[in-house]
Amino acid sequence: MRRNCRLAALSATLLIFLAGCAEDAPQDFLEPQGPVARQIDKLMDPVFIVAGIVFVLVQGLIVVAVLKFRSKPDSPEPEQIHGNTRLEVGWTLAPALILLAVAVPTIATIFDLSQKPENPVNVTVIGHQFWWEYRYDDLGVVTANELRMPVGQPVELTLNSDDVIHSYWIPPLAGKMDVVPGRSNRMHLIADSPGEYMGQCTEFCGASHANMRAKAIAMAPRDFDAWVAGQRAGAVTAVAGTPAEAGSTLYAQKGCGGCHTIDGVSEGVLGPNLTHFATRTSFAGSIFANNDANLRIWLRDPQAAKPGNKMIIPGAPLTPDEITKLTAYLNTLR
Repeated sequence: MRRNCRLAALSATLLIFLAGCAEDAPQDFLEPQGPVARQIDKLMDPVFIVAGIVFVLVQGLIVVAVLKFRSKPDSPEPEQIHGNTRLEVGWTLAPALILLAVAVPTIATIFDLSQKPENPVNVTVIGHQFWWEYRYDDLGVVTANELRMPVGQPVELTLNSDDVIHSYWIPPLAGKMDVVPGRSNRMHLIADSPGEYMGQCTEFCGASHANMRAKAIAMAPRDFDAWVAGQRAGAVTAVAGTPAEAGSTLYAQKGCGGCHTIDGVSEGVLGPNLTHFATRTSFAGSIFANNDANLRIWLRDPQAAKPGNKMIIPGAPLTPDEITKLTAYLNTLR
């Protein structure tokens, strides 16, 4: 039994170390990709050094105490130190100084990050079970699941929740921020270069909490301007006599417009805005790449694909032909 316990402990230790050796780690906060993330990363260095010194000192003293002062059959009664003023002042003052050494740079960084940046892109982020809604109020754009942002320009996020407590975190770009019903929290992001930056909701929010991802897509400024212009355009109308037109009819017949908004078609109140759905790289909280195969999986049984989500299809399950037509319609929404 003792041998098995040792093997289990060794295996668990090795597993922990191996888990940190992954080459593909899209949510690695140790590789900052923007000035906000770098500022947080710089704060970690002194904090880690202080914590490391404390760890080595405490563990070293424990080892010395165990080896040098362990009880022996003929050992006398240990000397009592209760009421020793010097010792009590020392072990009260030392932790206070350690906390002060950590608190000074931490508070300075918090105040720096709380300053609103100049000339930001203002975005209202609304957390839903289990996806993110993005409202570019100054630009007249509403989208879901993917935050589009221009490289080098700060993006000021105002975070709200539509239901329960969430937490917004895109590790390569910034730290975490709670998303609380009835309260607006703020944070900002800046990306150094174009690319996709993955994140996650980090506050347990229900059955599909682990499926509530966040994705930021940084673009060259001219590409971002072109994206905004495309998003502000109206919804594309399906060509008559095509499967897409039949899909648009099904969209109305199945009551999809009661939940989803498509500009000029429906004013939904629950699900993501689908006006330019086909321009997105992912859907369903960014857990699925936006392609026909994944759309078919989703439309066949949304609850199996993502447990606990609020998408209920009246008269489900859809037939393969109905799924084909709805997929064709969604592909026209550019």
